[in-house]
This record gives sequence, C-alpha cells and structure tokens, in this order.
Amino acid sequence: MSYTALYRKFRPASFEDVKGQDHIVTTLKNQIKAERIGHAYLFCGTRGTGKTTIAKIFAKAVNCEKPADGSPCGECAVCRAIAAGASMNVIEIDAASNNGVDNIREIVDEVAYSPAEGKYKVYIIDEVHMLSIGAFNALLKTLEEPPSYVIFILATTEVHKIPITILSRCQRYDFKRITIDTISERIRELIQIEQVLVEDKAIRYIAKTADGSMRDALSLLDQCIAFHFGQELTYDKVLDVLGAVDTEVFSRLLRVVMEGNVPGAIGILEEMVIQGRELTQFVSDFTWYLRNLLLIKTADGIEDIIDVSTENLARLKEEAQMAQNDVIMRYIRVLSELSGQIRYAAQKRVLIEIALIKLCRPEMETDTESLSDRIRKLEQKVEQGIPVMNPELMQQMHEGIAAGAMGAAVSEQRAPLPRAIPEDVKQVVSKWSVAVAEAPNPMKTYLKSAYPSLSGDGKLLIVVQDGLPFDYFRQEGHREELQKILSEYAGKEIEITIQSSDNDRNSRDVFPDLSRLVSESINMEIEEIDDENDELLEDEF
Repeated sequence: MSYTALYRKFRPASFEDVKGQDHIVTTLKNQIKAERIGHAYLFCGTRGTGKTTIAKIFAKAVNCEKPADGSPCGECAVCRAIAAGASMNVIEIDAASNNGVDNIREIVDEVAYSPAEGKYKVYIIDEVHMLSIGAFNALLKTLEEPPSYVIFILATTEVHKIPITILSRCQRYDFKRITIDTISERIRELIQIEQVLVEDKAIRYIAKTADGSMRDALSLLDQCIAFHFGQELTYDKVLDVLGAVDTEVFSRLLRVVMEGNVPGAIGILEEMVIQGRELTQFVSDFTWYLRNLLLIKTADGIEDIIDVSTENLARLKEEAQMAQNDVIMRYIRVLSELSGQIRYAAQKRVLIEIALIKLCRPEMETDTESLSDRIRKLEQKVEQGIPVMNPELMQQMHEGIAAGAMGAAVSEQRAPLPRAIPEDVKQVVSKWSVAVAEAPNPMKTYLKSAYPSLSGDGKLLIVVQDGLPFDYFRQEGHREELQKILSEYAGKEIEITIQSSDNDRNSRDVFPDLSRLVSESINMEIEEIDDENDELLEDEF
C-alpha cells in the first residue's frame, strides 16, 4: 500500500478533531442542531487553517443519518460515501482551474436536480477568488436564491478579491492562524501514534516555522522524519533539514554588526553559505530575532509572546541593553527591504552582503535612523578615547589659532580640531556673520542658527538646524549657491558640506563652532600685542 502524507492521513473527520478554530466549529454545530442552516457560506483565511476540512465535515454533518451533537457519525452510508469521495451530494470544485463562465453554468444547471440520497447537495468551491467576473455574475442569482436542498461553501485565501455582491449573500467565517501551542500539541499526539521520537525543542521550531498553518506543520514534520528515518528527531537535525539557523548565530551576527565589523559579518554569512543554509530563510529569521529584541527592550512581561527558550531569553535581555531602539528599527527596516528584493533575485548572497555592510556602516545612508546610529558610534569612539579626526590629519597639525580647542578633552565628548585651520576656511569663518547678513532670503533665515565647523577631512562644514533648514540645503542648487557666496569671501573656490544638528543634544559638543574659536584667538592676539606695548612703555621710562 502506498504511503499517505501525514496531513492527509490525520485530516480531521469530525468537528471534535479540528484544532484552533473553536469559534467556527461551535457556530456550525449549533446551526446543525437547531436546523438553522444557511444556503451560502464563505470560509476565508490563510492556507492550512482548515477551510476545506471543515467544509467537508459540514457537508457530512448536514447529510448524516445519525448526527451526534452536531457532528457526523462517520458510520452511516452517507458519511462513508462522502469520506471516500464517492458521494454525488458533495461536489468539490477547484476554481483555479475551473474559473470560466461555462464551468459555473454547469453548476447552475445541476442545481435544479434534487439529491439522490441525503438532504442536501453541497457545492464546495475552493479558491473562489480565482473565478472570472463573468463567472461570478453567472453564480450570483443562484447563490442568492438556491433551492432549499442546496448549500454553497466558498473557500478563499484572498477575500479582498471577491465582489461585494457575492460577499453580501454569504455568511462569512474568518479562520485564524493556529497558535504555536496548538500546533505543538497536535504534533505530539500524532508522533505518539506514529511512534516517532521528536525532541520537544524540535516540535516547537516546526510549529513556529509553519506560521499558523497546521498543514504546513505536518508537511515539515513529514519531511524531517523521512530525512532522519528511524532516528530521534532533534532540534539540530530539524535545522539541517529546513536549512535554518540556530539563534546563537544571530546573536553573534548582531554583535559584530553593532561593532561595525564588516569582515566579521561577511564571515558569518560565509559560514551559512558553506553549511547550505537557505538565505531567504536566514534573512527572515534574523529579522524575527531583531523583532524579539525590540519587544523585550520596549515592553515588560513580553516573554510569553516572543516564545523563546530561557537561555535565549537571557541572551536577548543582555543584548537589549547594548542596542538603542532606533538602531534596532533601522536594522529591521533594512532587512525588511532586503526580504522583498531577494525573493526572486539571482544573486541573493550579494544583496545580503550589501545589506550587512549598510548595517555596519550607517554613514552610507542619509536618513534619520542612520544618523542616530552614526552618532551612537561616534559616542562610543569618544568614550573609548579614539580620535574622531583622521590620524594622518592629526599628525600634520601644528601651532595655530585652534590650540585652545585641542585642550578640550575627549571625555567632554568634543571632536578634536586640527591645530592649523586651512587659510581659506579661516578667511570664511572670520567673515561668517557678514556673509549671513548679506545672504538672500530665505537662505538668510535658515542660516541664522547655523555656524561653521570643520569636517574630518579638513573641509568647511556648515552645521544647520535639523528640519526645514537642513531640508532647504539638501535641495538641488541651494548648497551650491551658499558655496559660491562663501568662496567669494575666501578669495578662491571652496567646497562645503552641510551637516544637520541634533535637537536632543548640544551639537557644538560634536561639531565645534569655529566662529567662536576664531574670535577667541583674535582676542588672545590683541592681548599679546597690548602686553608687548606695555613692556615698551616701561623700557622708555
């Protein structure tokens, strides 16, 4: 005898066997017991949640000779005929391959004939959203006023594609995704019958991977048992069969990404490729891992929702203290965009590598979330005493007007400046207030709260207020116009960079104000000159 797949072998034969859809089962049983049976039903929900199964049980129950508490007995001739697929009273139609007007007209013609045995003729139309508009119109009148002995059950995974004229003529039942606990409990029942040893952790992972579908869960279980036939099915073996990754890998990956370690992140991806892991699943699982991390960080008492082991929960709580909310959300955004790209991509690995580099190098992006991540990394460098400036540029610094700025300690979180500010930058800074006053509107308005600073490569950096001012200078031509104005004061062409200030902190701690330093330096030079004059006057006397 040929092997029967688990999801077919253990398909529920009565309402009591159905798991996870109690709200629907109870309603249908009460209708049968009270003989308040409708003429048209719409079953909608995701795949593998029991739509077709309950439709067949309902068809048996309404025709059963000896129903018990609203459920079919399963023993009478009608129940056995329907279960074997030999009954003329239950007609199952796949709308995906029979979606034309002619197919529906055949049904309309058949409806005129009463059932040969039993009380009702039940038409189960699966994937009904695949019907053409003409087919829906052909079905419309019969669906609204069928003979008393006809019941229509329409099943679909995409209810939004069904015309409202059809929806309004049906009793609608929404099938829920089945919970991980319910699926796990069902799997435990079946493996006892099948006499298969499965580790509890492996059962939970299969139930989670099924994503609310009982059929998917049993298919995955079937696949894993077949691969390791005659052996105990452990968590690691399930991961191997499904091409999945242990959460420990995601923990390592998160830590190297937060460190900005590009070679480390690419190395972990290389391990996954060598092990033959499915890359699409890898990205999806890592995104889910970050989702759990964000939930732990932002809500209390969330342990039951994220459904992880005690060991993994402790690790997640530790990592939650290391990451900021906006940083985690940026990671999730980048990976979510990646999930949509790699589904049909030929070079999945390349796209994942690019995404990992983006995660490690937030300076590659210009959005607000990336800016927050860049500031976080800058603060880490400052706390660790690592110079923010280019080391080569630091070696070239010598005595100059910014000597006072170098005294600002790293512990005070101020980016160090070079000892010598380039002459063209110094020229612009000394006339900054004049340049702002003579700038055209609305540029003048946006420059009122701005100030000049110095970038890491020694170029002029204009720090403007975040929001409208920053958006103004990001628009094409406005930065170039300001650059032209400042070049006139420098006496030669000068290149500028626009930087937004952070409203939540003092931006001058990160980007020192050169106009203040220049004015302080001028005052120092005046005092030195006055001291020399005093000495000369004393010598004369």
